[in-house]
Amino acid sequence: MRIHILGIGGTFMGSLALLARDLGHEVTGSDAGVYPPMSTQLEAQGIRLMEGYLPEHLDIASPDLVIIGNALSRGNALVEAVLDRNIRYTSGAQWVAENILPGRWVIAVAGTHGKTTTASMLAWILEHAGLKPGFLIGGVPENFGVSARRGTDPFFVIEADEYDTAFFDKRSKFVHYRPRTAILNNLEFDHADIFPDLGAISLQFHHFVRTIPASGRLIVNAQDKNLSELLIRGCWTKAEYFGTEKDWQAVPRNRDASRFEIYRCGTRQTEVAWPLPGEHNMMNALAAVVAARHAGVPVNTAAAALEKFRNVKRRLEVRGSVRGITVYDDFAHHPTAIAATLQALRARVGNRRILAVLELRSNTMRSGVHRDTLAGSLMLADKVLVLKPADLNWNLERVTSALAGRAESYGTVAEIIETLAAQVRPEDHVLIMSNGGFDNIHARLIARLQT
Repeated sequence: MRIHILGIGGTFMGSLALLARDLGHEVTGSDAGVYPPMSTQLEAQGIRLMEGYLPEHLDIASPDLVIIGNALSRGNALVEAVLDRNIRYTSGAQWVAENILPGRWVIAVAGTHGKTTTASMLAWILEHAGLKPGFLIGGVPENFGVSARRGTDPFFVIEADEYDTAFFDKRSKFVHYRPRTAILNNLEFDHADIFPDLGAISLQFHHFVRTIPASGRLIVNAQDKNLSELLIRGCWTKAEYFGTEKDWQAVPRNRDASRFEIYRCGTRQTEVAWPLPGEHNMMNALAAVVAARHAGVPVNTAAAALEKFRNVKRRLEVRGSVRGITVYDDFAHHPTAIAATLQALRARVGNRRILAVLELRSNTMRSGVHRDTLAGSLMLADKVLVLKPADLNWNLERVTSALAGRAESYGTVAEIIETLAAQVRPEDHVLIMSNGGFDNIHARLIARLQT
């Protein structure tokens, strides 16, 4: 079958492309402004990408099926051409549910934050245990080098996103997956472009919980009040809780939490010493260990796997070091994630300067939903440089002024690069945060610092 994917450069759709090709399909795709790691992954895998959304792409691809990503809507020229020509189409989540997941023991990782990292940890634990899992992850785990593979039966790990499915299916993607084991990492308000409030997101999580069988297992963050309230609405599956002395707990044993002990009901189970800093990563790891245990992996085996875990691209990823100045790339774009990333880096680098660079790219951030909490999330940075979008409809000064002279906004990436080049000094750490390509700022900054 010839399959053409609209929005193939997205982390989910690019991963789906690999799975479709593994099934023997001829895969092509269309997208605009694709950036790493998906652009490089598609190129490395030999999957043809057509730039833009032109109706003539259908003439070139001659598809039997078009899979339409959730970023595309009515009015898009290629979407309209698919409808006009009466070509068979479906959503990415529906295609995965029908073609990849039947008969598998699906382990889904849901939550506002930490889905990609936790799913990557979980897949690696199963791999280390010799179980050869399949997976579909919204990022590229360094241990695997790809974001998706079919694997072998029975286990399949999937990042369970609450974002809507497609322009013709407004349910969250994760309701299609029907897992046997599910992690609920956390629940906060996000995706203001499709959800009016936290209650609307919580309702989708409630629908997700309804799909998990009584013989399955929920792995729930005990520290999240919104998750507790969610499960009061209904829970038909046995739940195990992490982050509590009453069930599963992780206790850091050094400053940056890169060494921690795991306890169950107050009894020490094992210790983990690994390269990742931050208590948020420690909590993600604990969730992965508990979920893997439900799949039959002993806790000690999971701990040994974590010590060989190499993280995910764009998660506090070191992009380069020039004259003692370290440049990082991180996907953080929500105040909670920004604060957690800064906390992890601060614990690791101590009193050395952190210069945080932030792109206000997501619809939620640009809408101003987080304007009152953004400054607080940046407090651990010594200096903050924010790229101000041209369409920002709220006053960014309420953030920069709250940081007492440590923050400035800029209109272009070029201005940020020149400001950094003039101000950085040896032993500084430049943390660049965005959920997009950020106009290739990482490579451009490194090149500028080398001159």
